[in-house]
Amino acid sequence: MLSYHILMQICIQYIHVRSGEMKVKNIVICFMVIFLISLTETSVYAVSYDNPENAPEIKASLLMEAESGQVLQHENGYEKVPVGTLNKMMTLLLTAEAVENGVIDEDTMITASAYANSMTQATIWLLAGEKMSAGDLIKSVAVGNANDASVALAEAVYGSETEFVKHMNTRAFELGMHDTVYTDCTGYDNDIQHSTAYDTALLAREMIKHKILTDYMTIWHDYVRDGSTELVNENNLVRTCKGILGIKAGHSRMSGNCAAIAVRRDNSSYISVVLGYSDKNERFSDAEKLINTGFSQYQTTVPMLSSEYLLPVKVKGGADSAVELKIGNISALAVPSGRTDDISCVMIIPKYINAPVARNQKIGCAVFYLDDTMLCRTDIMTAQPVESMTAWTAFKRIYTSLLK
Repeated sequence: MLSYHILMQICIQYIHVRSGEMKVKNIVICFMVIFLISLTETSVYAVSYDNPENAPEIKASLLMEAESGQVLQHENGYEKVPVGTLNKMMTLLLTAEAVENGVIDEDTMITASAYANSMTQATIWLLAGEKMSAGDLIKSVAVGNANDASVALAEAVYGSETEFVKHMNTRAFELGMHDTVYTDCTGYDNDIQHSTAYDTALLAREMIKHKILTDYMTIWHDYVRDGSTELVNENNLVRTCKGILGIKAGHSRMSGNCAAIAVRRDNSSYISVVLGYSDKNERFSDAEKLINTGFSQYQTTVPMLSSEYLLPVKVKGGADSAVELKIGNISALAVPSGRTDDISCVMIIPKYINAPVARNQKIGCAVFYLDDTMLCRTDIMTAQPVESMTAWTAFKRIYTSLLK
């Protein structure tokens, strides 16, 4: 449906073009259209792709523990597939980072370009030259999946969509999304751009670190343009799923119906991704089932390593004969409920190290297992520096030993 102010412009242009031959009925028709449209509000939401005959060949799903990034279960989770609208997840992340870095703020007024105006499908019908706040544009992308708002933000942050896409791919690589390629900020179908359920979960994991995004992504229904343009979230779970942090749902011909959601309850957070579904409702039921599996069948724990296992290591050629050790950070891990006591640890530490030794020097690792499955690994480091032995320190050591 076209917005009221756009239809007004169309009708005025129509009257102007036909002014030489205009009849009264032409004017009446135009203003009847304007009147009818003015009785309704502009709604921005997308109708899901629901055609099993043309469904994507691969359906993928994945459940991830959000803090550690641990994959708990998946089906085709590492297969490269089109993700359509979920491209906008990266658009939102880069925009949020731009806000936090002071490039723009939510009150920044952004002028829509003719290129943004040329976007089709899900849009808020931005006019070339129209000004809208960055906050309303972010909301239009997070809630309404608006393609024109995505382009307007991309151009505001990096000058052009082309430059923005370069940063999308760079950021994807930084996040470990090595099976993802972007060619635009909107997610239009083509044969080049793709991602995986795993990469999408990694992206969702980063997005929920930004409150500006979770605030917008959990909106079910809102407006821009002072209430004249309505936004309705395609992600139905924002209404019904307890603890949801949002993320995104979308669809396209090539990607089918897709969704990525994150949920936090108490001290645990899980992410589910579903891609390539032919049925728009099944994607939500499966996404929620995965989340419920996380909370009902797993518990999060931080493995502990007793200090008695971190014995000092000898230092060869050092001013001190040994150095104390410490263990690196360990994130919370998800394990099957009731099995926290079954976690084991294998430590790999050399018998000695050579001086000089730096503080926080990595000399080994600790690997945590549940049965034969590796859960995580972390570095074992030196707790303090040790200088190399000199003639003077050797003399002091001999002299001290003689006095004992």
